[in-house]
Amino acid sequence: MDWYSTVFELIDMRSFSNLWFWIALAVLWSSTSHYILGVPWDMVLRARKEAEGSAAMDDMTAMVGINVRRILYIAQESGVMLTGIICFALTTAALLGWVYEREFAQALILLGVPLSLVWLLSLRTARQIDAAGLTGAPLINLLFRHRLYVQIIGMVSIFITAMWGMYQNMSVSALGG
Repeated sequence: MDWYSTVFELIDMRSFSNLWFWIALAVLWSSTSHYILGVPWDMVLRARKEAEGSAAMDDMTAMVGINVRRILYIAQESGVMLTGIICFALTTAALLGWVYEREFAQALILLGVPLSLVWLLSLRTARQIDAAGLTGAPLINLLFRHRLYVQIIGMVSIFITAMWGMYQNMSVSALGG
């Protein structure tokens, strides 16, 4: 096998048969469920374990507050524009993926749509935290619930992506491609 074949096999645009796609999918959902509203999950667990008013609780509350204000600022300042751009990109990828049968675009949709749901969920959670001014145990409970929803979205997303990927791989191998 020559050098060009090796390189093009490594960066193959057929996503579902490429090991790099599956590694990226695992890293994406692992990172997404570890950083809840931009706060590392181990920080939330440490704050929950220690007493109210501890340094860990204060650090976690401060970091949540910073990220909540950041999320709300982004949504307020450029929410409409971001929504338009994201909807345009997802629609374009959906058309390329399913009308023009481009596997790479299908893979992008299977990554992008669930992440958009996570973003909307994060925005809703940030608004709840800001409106209620949550701190302490109620804040931690809300973050636990938020993480559970993110993990459910991730599990459903991985399942659907795996099923679609197997279907794509079996249909291509059945056709002799």
